[in-house]
Amino acid sequence: MTALKLRFPTPEAPELPLDIGVHGIGRGRTGVLAPVTDGDEPSVRFCVDRRGVWLTVTEGVQGVHVNGRQVRRMAMLRTGDAIFVDGHELRLVSTTPVSAVAPAAGLDDVDGSEPDPRIVLRGVGGRYHGRSFTLDGPRLVGRHAEADIRIDEPGFADRHARLERMGGVVRLTDLGSAEGSVVNGEAMRDAVLQAGDQIVFDAHHRFVIEAPARPGLSAGYDRAPEPQALVDESTAPRGGGLPLPWLLLAAVVIAGLLSALLLFGTA
Repeated sequence: MTALKLRFPTPEAPELPLDIGVHGIGRGRTGVLAPVTDGDEPSVRFCVDRRGVWLTVTEGVQGVHVNGRQVRRMAMLRTGDAIFVDGHELRLVSTTPVSAVAPAAGLDDVDGSEPDPRIVLRGVGGRYHGRSFTLDGPRLVGRHAEADIRIDEPGFADRHARLERMGGVVRLTDLGSAEGSVVNGEAMRDAVLQAGDQIVFDAHHRFVIEAPARPGLSAGYDRAPEPQALVDESTAPRGGGLPLPWLLLAAVVIAGLLSALLLFGTA
């Protein structure tokens, strides 16, 4: 089952389900940003496997951005990312609504009394980029001076939303804001969040929930660490160094050279 899809900004181009494989996007012969047909050179490619989605930029193509940051060659994407290509903004969204993952009504009986320092809200864009907030207690998001996550922007509500941990998930509760929040690319007010979910406040303040994954609750593809270089185990040396016989032989040779140096050097 397809877990993610690419949402286009124009009605001419439908949403593209991101099945496992490579999907090219460009203007092609139609002049409209859309999935390209065979023979057309795409501006970008979305490479999808069980670990996630990678964006690759075609050589010579300029002006590709992800969440406002320029991408020259490749970027790993997460649900909710905004991809700017050829003057248009695409959005990576989930096929599973966030509210359907775990109904909020079923969280009232969850024991959330014990703080879990592993569940954090990490900034990935905006003023709090690179900063993390633990969720060992409710966090107020707003313009108010006493807000835990203060966003001092014109029109932003003093008390925009509250984030609080409920067991192994996080509840987002709107406190009467005008526009709500964006969760995984969808405008929402109240939602139940889990590891990997992305929240955007006021268009460019981006955060990601980081927590131990819970089997069976993922709304996207299986998440994994950054890909590592592959090594052929049949030819790679084991133990991280030279085999023991070669080490002994090298030691004997070095000892012989030192002995010869001392002998002839004092003659």
